[in-house]
Amino acid sequence: MKKILVTGGCGYIGSHTVLDLVGHGYEVISIDNNARSSHRMLAGIEKITGRKVMNYRVDLCDFDDTQAVFAENPDIQGVIHFAAYKAVGESVEKPLLYYHNNLVSLINLLRCVEEHSTPQFVFSSSCTVYGNPDQIPVTEETPEKPAASPYGSTKQMGETIIREFARVNPTRCILLRYFNPAGAHPSGLIGELPIDKPQNLVPVITQSAIGKIPPLTVNGTDYPTRDGSCIRDFIHICDLAHAHTLSLAYLDRRHDNPVCEVFNIGTGNGISVLEAIEAFQRANNVHLDYATGPRRPGDVPAIFANKDKAERELHWTPRFSLDDIMRTAWTWEQEIAKTAEPYPLRNFKFN
Repeated sequence: MKKILVTGGCGYIGSHTVLDLVGHGYEVISIDNNARSSHRMLAGIEKITGRKVMNYRVDLCDFDDTQAVFAENPDIQGVIHFAAYKAVGESVEKPLLYYHNNLVSLINLLRCVEEHSTPQFVFSSSCTVYGNPDQIPVTEETPEKPAASPYGSTKQMGETIIREFARVNPTRCILLRYFNPAGAHPSGLIGELPIDKPQNLVPVITQSAIGKIPPLTVNGTDYPTRDGSCIRDFIHICDLAHAHTLSLAYLDRRHDNPVCEVFNIGTGNGISVLEAIEAFQRANNVHLDYATGPRRPGDVPAIFANKDKAERELHWTPRFSLDDIMRTAWTWEQEIAKTAEPYPLRNFKFN
């Protein structure tokens, strides 16, 4: 079996991708220091697949420890890099934390990829690289504008670093620009598990609905959109995870050619925050109380994907609907509520 290293394999997107890779015959190892993730995700993967995934509890900002993982696994054939801080609001408040963690970890990882001649590299990028676009939906050729947050800036810089790396190395690279991952695996055994106060809309909805946190606040109802709330492209986490498996297959097909390709991974449907709340209520027959409040720093009014390139070249098509997202997210929320300590909270405060 082809061995793939997944960084951030205990995280939300990483764990679902590990599961998809294992299901398609790959051998997977993970690097995750669990600073913002839970080993529970790998336990869930083992329950679903019957296979245990090795995790190295390593901080990628430590080059020697990262290098030791590659030395112990000389047969790594591909790397999928998720490990990064990703909260837009936090990045506005703590920009240096984000620049240091997200860029130093990437550089250290690429140094190891270069030294060990790892053939394939897939990068977890983001639609935030487009900034506040002049037109939507955005294509891979849409000009980048200044990022609206330090988090987005780290993704723009990360893409630049990888392009320059690929220009002088034989490693074939793919940059996947995600839109808004949400939902959980249909088994209810893995899903999004925020370590602190949730930053993404869907876990805020589910935690609010179950009573874990106060009623949610819709940040901004005066945007130039159809109902005044932000518009985003919500993609089911299992669809997003599968795009990574297909990316490795794409690189296998392009094995004779140096490549650094970019793909949007989104549904192509723009959904407003208020529409997402309504979808949750409809899909689960649950009433949700919410308030309205001021805009949140770092948010752009609207963005969603043109997915034509991913469909054409990766042979990727999303299978799950918005209602599926909301149903699986709610199933997961109810599942983790059954445990004695469902949330490993740290500095959990509300304004």
